[in-house]
Order: sequence, then C-alpha cells, then structure tokens
Amino acid sequence: MTKIALTGANGYLASVIRLYNQDRFEFINITRKEVDFSKPETVVPYLTSIDYDVLIHMAANATTEFCAQHPELSHKINTESAIETAKAASAKNAKFVFISTEQVFNGRSDEGPFTEEDEVNCVTDYGTQKIETENWLKENASNYIILRLSSMFGLPMPGVKPSANFLVRTDKALRTKTPTKFTPNEKRGMTYAMNLADRLSDILNLPDGIYHVTSKNDLTTYDLCRYIANELGYSREEIDQYILPDNERYADRFRDYRLDGSKLKRYGIDFGTMEDDLERCLREFGWKY
Repeated sequence: MTKIALTGANGYLASVIRLYNQDRFEFINITRKEVDFSKPETVVPYLTSIDYDVLIHMAANATTEFCAQHPELSHKINTESAIETAKAASAKNAKFVFISTEQVFNGRSDEGPFTEEDEVNCVTDYGTQKIETENWLKENASNYIILRLSSMFGLPMPGVKPSANFLVRTDKALRTKTPTKFTPNEKRGMTYAMNLADRLSDILNLPDGIYHVTSKNDLTTYDLCRYIANELGYSREEIDQYILPDNERYADRFRDYRLDGSKLKRYGIDFGTMEDDLERCLREFGWKY
C-alpha cells in the first residue's frame, strides 16, 4: 500500500482526505508535535528519518491578517519550510504535492477564471509566500505537483471541524438570526472538500506541474451565500434579513480570483459546478432529501 506522509494532518482538509482514503493509502500524520514549521532547520532531519512514497504538504498559516502582521514568521512557515519539505521529499525519491491557493490571483484587476498559464499577481503576504514556493519548485524540483485550491467547504463530522467556509457562515447567520454581511464585489470558487478526497488517487498520477482544483462558480460571494441560504430552505424574508451585502469591502476594485479547472478536465478529473457540490454536501449530511 502506498505510504503518504501528510503535513498539517490535524487540519480539516487533511482529515477529510484521510477519512475518505483510509482503505486506499497508509497515512503518516505529521503535526506540530513532529515538526515545528516555524523552524525550517528542523524539517529535513525529521522528514528524512521516516519512510513514505508521497509527501503532501498541507501545513501552512493561511490567516491573511497573521501573515501581514508577522511577515518574517509566516515566511518561515509558508515558504522556507515548504521548500525544505520539498527537499526532504526529493531526498527520499518521493512525489511531492504542494498545496497552494487561489489567492495567488487576488491582485489581478481583470476578470477570471484564471488558468494555470495565466500570470499570478497577489497583494497579500500569504499569497506571495505561496508564489515564492511555487517558483522554487518549478525551477528546482522534479516529481512534484502544485495544487491551487479554491475555497474548500464542508460540514462538521465527529473529530473533524471545518474552517469558517461560506456554507458554515451562511448557516450560522440564519440559524442564530445574526445579520451577516458578504461582499458583492468579489467572485471566487467554492469546492466540496470530499470531491478532492475522492479524486486523490487520480491526482497523484498526474504529470509534474500546476493544477487548479475548483468547481465552477459564476456568482459573487453575496449572491453565492443567498443561493446557499435558499438551498438550506430559508424564506426570502429571512434571507433578506440576515444575509446582507457588504458594499464597502473591495469597493475600490472588484476582485475575481476564480480558477479555471479545464486542465484537470483534460485528464478526466472534473469537479463540476458549485451547485452540484452544494447539493451533494447537503444530501450526504442529511440536510436535504
């Protein structure tokens, strides 16, 4: 059985990947107890001391505000340690899978969705740190895959807590009757995490390169959350009362950093549409019949 070393193993997406693939792969969970990614010098000694066939690097600090406030520390975590992780995988002759982000396009002023060949442009430290790692891999690595992910979503499971994704935030706003603002000045992807977990075997067989993992979405964030609310069964009056437009956020420049998933489709890996993803999620969790 193929052994996969998984950094950031306590995170939501890593937990989902393990849960959906526990009979296909043997996972080696790597958390902060094993490696402190704020100390890049500790990465290679540990990762060359264990055996694996694939190393999926999911550990990162993806909090935009933290990265902006602590650029040197976040650079160690998101770039320096990521590069050291790739070096360790190379020393073990293992395939290296680097998890990147749609945020690499958040500085573009033109309309998406963007392909893997489009030029990246980022206005945040987090995205810039991911770009730096991507560039290092392209120039120095072999046997690697870069996965740029759109916003991944899901619902809580025993022992698995998702991040505050659009579905969770929309549900909370309506369930707690808390008026919550979402911007109409932004478009981005929203992809069901279980779809990525389902296709892991296919993804690991891809040739070296960059791939966009995303379902198709044409709605602004505000309209997306209203769509979610409607699918959750709330009335128009409830939606109007609790799902509100944040017209000020990104009012200076409309942000569109959606990803184009056509490249993966050419390899037979199709993540479909946001609408399909949401319906599958709600049905699997018994929220819709």
